[in-house]
Amino acid sequence: MDLQQTISEFSQQHPIIFQAIGLSLLALLGWLADSIASRWMLRIARAAVGRSETHWDDALLNAHFFNRVANLIPVLFIYFGGEIFALQPRVEVVIQRVALASATLITAMAVSAFLNAVADIYSQLPDVGRRPIKGYLGFVRLIVYLVCAIVSLSILMDRSPWIFLSGLGAVSAVLLIVFRDTLLSLVASIQIMNNRLLDVGDWIEMPSYGADGDVIDVTLHTVKVQNWDKTITTVPTHAFITSSFKNWRGMSDSNSRRIKRSLSVDVTSVRFLEEDEIERFSQFALLRDYMADKRGELSAHNAEDGRNQEINADIRRLTNAGTLRAYMFEYLKNHPKIHQGRTLIVRQLAPGPEGLPLEIYCFTNDIVWANHEGIQSDLFDHFLAIAPEFGVRIFQQPSGADVAQLAATPGA
Repeated sequence: MDLQQTISEFSQQHPIIFQAIGLSLLALLGWLADSIASRWMLRIARAAVGRSETHWDDALLNAHFFNRVANLIPVLFIYFGGEIFALQPRVEVVIQRVALASATLITAMAVSAFLNAVADIYSQLPDVGRRPIKGYLGFVRLIVYLVCAIVSLSILMDRSPWIFLSGLGAVSAVLLIVFRDTLLSLVASIQIMNNRLLDVGDWIEMPSYGADGDVIDVTLHTVKVQNWDKTITTVPTHAFITSSFKNWRGMSDSNSRRIKRSLSVDVTSVRFLEEDEIERFSQFALLRDYMADKRGELSAHNAEDGRNQEINADIRRLTNAGTLRAYMFEYLKNHPKIHQGRTLIVRQLAPGPEGLPLEIYCFTNDIVWANHEGIQSDLFDHFLAIAPEFGVRIFQQPSGADVAQLAATPGA
């Protein structure tokens, strides 16, 4: 009783010193609570997570969720400690408001850590690239912090949160300007995810932003693209709605990759085949059936009444360019690396200043870039080397070697 009376008299005689001592003791209480929570509670949480066989608690630990929850304990001690240390009512109210606002902020940080854990757990699921949720989680985090700011201000100013919410209407135009990119990105994220315009792992081309590579991350505001030179291009999410881009996912899903390239034939080398050439080409395994069918077809056509066998204009004959084109088609048709379930065409394009193009249009069954280029190169190596067998010259612009050969030709 004497101690209580002494403290009461001291508080009346030295109120400022008494309040300073009370605040110091309150701060010491908060520090002790924080030390106990950070050391013992987190140690217990880590031990429990280590013994658990599930993965979600590991994600919560790595996201520092338990740290955020532990930070609430000293704040609660400070909130209820004002009455214990007999602080003045005004001082106690200020401390409680600050503590409650701090608890609101820490709770928002704990929710943010929980959302990070959800993203981590979701990223370990199969086919996660088809439904990325980082954009949605980012929007939820934004709403949480917005609510936290409104609630904290209402606590500190001792006003109803509805007053701040009603004031938002007056500054809505300003908010639209401030959060313009966020709102555009939110709408874009919803359209991208619902329509599957873009998935993690897709190869995209977006020349307007210099992006050409694999998508490695999709968030609310940005999409990260790792280019083929290993640089990272960051593209605003809303740009994928307002700008054009190419997605190569269809190629990956079809497990085939297109070849569309031409050989330019020197038009002056195109001619009819002689009988000995027809006999020789008929021995080629790839042309055996083609030559037999074609010879029968032409013989029946040329045997019609009124056709003079000595005049080329009256009859049909095999040409070296047409036979080469048939050989190229059969070669591709029997190639193990050409996808036989896709379009396969070897066609002539319109002749021009660079000769007669023989275009190959087909698909490889290997979509790996390096392998695809190797297959394409091997095909055209073979076609370039086999063309002289058919008496066909490949066209190219005159070079130094051509000029030297022409100069060395007698009578040139």
